[in-house]
Amino acid sequence: MARKRKDYSDVAKQLISIISKDNVISVTHCETRLRFVVKNRKAIDDEKIKNLPDVKGVFEGSGQYQVIFGTGIVNDVYEAIDNLHEVNAIYGKDDIAGGNSTAGDNKDLPLGKRIMQALAGIFIPIVPVIAATGLFLGLKSTFTNAQVLSLFGMVPSQIPASLMTVVTVLTDTVFSFLPALLVWSTFRYFKGTPIIGIVLGIMLVSPLLPNAYAVAGGTAKAIKLFGTIPVIGSQGSVLTAVVAGYLGAKLEHFFRKHIPDVIEQILTPFMVLLVTFAIMILGVGPIVHWVEGLLIQAVEAVIHIPFGIGGFIIGALYPLMVVVGVHQMMIAIETSLLAATHLNPLITLEAMYGFANLGVALAIFLRAKSKTAKQDAASAMASQVFGVSEPTIFGVLIRYNIKPLIVTVLTSGLGAAVLGMFNVAANTYGLAVLPSYLMYIYNFRFLIIYTIVSILTIIVAFILTNMFAIPDEVLKPDKSKSIKKPDVRDFYAYAPVSGEAIELGKVNDQVFASKMMGDGLAIKPKGKGIINIYAPNNGQMTVVAETGHAYGLQTKNGMEILIHVGIDTVSLKGKGFETKVKVGQEVKQGQLLGTVDLSVLAKAQLDPTIMVLVTNSKDYASLEHVEGYVDAGKEIIVVQKEVENPSDNLSFSN
Repeated sequence: MARKRKDYSDVAKQLISIISKDNVISVTHCETRLRFVVKNRKAIDDEKIKNLPDVKGVFEGSGQYQVIFGTGIVNDVYEAIDNLHEVNAIYGKDDIAGGNSTAGDNKDLPLGKRIMQALAGIFIPIVPVIAATGLFLGLKSTFTNAQVLSLFGMVPSQIPASLMTVVTVLTDTVFSFLPALLVWSTFRYFKGTPIIGIVLGIMLVSPLLPNAYAVAGGTAKAIKLFGTIPVIGSQGSVLTAVVAGYLGAKLEHFFRKHIPDVIEQILTPFMVLLVTFAIMILGVGPIVHWVEGLLIQAVEAVIHIPFGIGGFIIGALYPLMVVVGVHQMMIAIETSLLAATHLNPLITLEAMYGFANLGVALAIFLRAKSKTAKQDAASAMASQVFGVSEPTIFGVLIRYNIKPLIVTVLTSGLGAAVLGMFNVAANTYGLAVLPSYLMYIYNFRFLIIYTIVSILTIIVAFILTNMFAIPDEVLKPDKSKSIKKPDVRDFYAYAPVSGEAIELGKVNDQVFASKMMGDGLAIKPKGKGIINIYAPNNGQMTVVAETGHAYGLQTKNGMEILIHVGIDTVSLKGKGFETKVKVGQEVKQGQLLGTVDLSVLAKAQLDPTIMVLVTNSKDYASLEHVEGYVDAGKEIIVVQKEVENPSDNLSFSN
């Protein structure tokens, strides 16, 4: 069943007119959205674009302004833009290819966006181990507490020294070698050799150098190189590690380019380690460490503005930072705070945003008469409980009007203000909403205060939303499609690959997570090498991406299924993918559509999660999906459709 093509030249003209052809640096597209790189994001009127025909929404991410159209349509709109005479000379089809999060592919982006991408790329990989260390510290504090031990008839002095040594390895290793982790991650982001970064990072915190903490505490003295230059370790200096990693990676690129091949393999690491270590030790390191200290003092000064004002500022600004996508820079500041003080008051203030979101979504869920709005709010809450906020942001807070977002901003600020007055601080980061309580088990007083304030934040957000911010749209019931009592039929989609099925809300892409492209599920594929992608049903291929990363299929009963292989994999330009079918081809359920080499995705540091979406899910009365491990070919999605005439459409499952 071929999709009837429509003329999108008017849509293309209006879109370029709103964005302005002089504002466009380049444009490309994937299977669901146009991806613009623009000079001035603020010059674009989002509402005008949202009101254009067939536009499902707009989104900013990966340094790109993205206009969501959906499968099939986006190709036609892009082609129409490409044919516009007035913009034909500005960009080409291959100018920008997706949103790869590595440094080499964002040279055309503004400096601010490049910095945001770099911070995210460097710090996000180390978040899990710092979060784990925080839990170890919390458990250590709990089980070595005199009151807890008294329940077992013990005192702290009875804990064996050998046991405390082993426990200390668990709690102190990450912070002792944090610069090494950061230099490794920075090398990795800037496309250097990670093992060189690890060695360089270990050199910066070598036990042969005076420990920075000991020098600061007066129990050790700096080495005087050449009798004048003070040399100490870089313990606790996050910025020093990042600068060393950046400098080392760039030097590696230089040396690999200029050293003869016959000696390059040995001489390049030698020169990178020697030159970078020398530069950092001979002055750059201490200067950067001093600058970092000033930044930490400035942040702490804001946090401790009296009467909770500092807490309110941070708590109210954080939701807005998330919306515009600059919140990743906070991870760098939090890491510096943890390295310097082993406490993180910043995440405590930011965390109230998640609880405020819960209160807003709960109010809309309970008040909504629209079945669609109720389902969206319920899905958003389920994700938000575990700290995934994108479905709440894009599916609830800013979907209808700005009032729900205003409630979140105010209540997040109020909750943070109270926590700021009590000086509550976490001992890690990386945990949000329900799991976030684990960050305070090291201090029972903090845990109690945090628990009370977080619950009150939910309650206040719930009340304010009910009073002032329930969108009119959700109070209207969905229009009935038929006055006759319908006959309900089930239709199925089958797993295209084997792997772990998860909710869309857990996907690391806001557009998919918010179900803007349709409901469904995601599968984390099983395997590490080449895997096959199979047809999820009988039907006709409507989309076969040239890059091999997406397939669209329409079944005979009208179900439109999209398989999107990985996140931002369009950036690979087909590398690692192979297609076995063509657009318009009839396929059978289980037929091979193509292959993907997961090792290529891993090398490019791209998420291999595979989305299986019913893009016209709103045409169905309900959609359910499985969770947990599934084998290829097994039923994963069932939709129900109301059929007025039971004699019509008898091919129910295919």
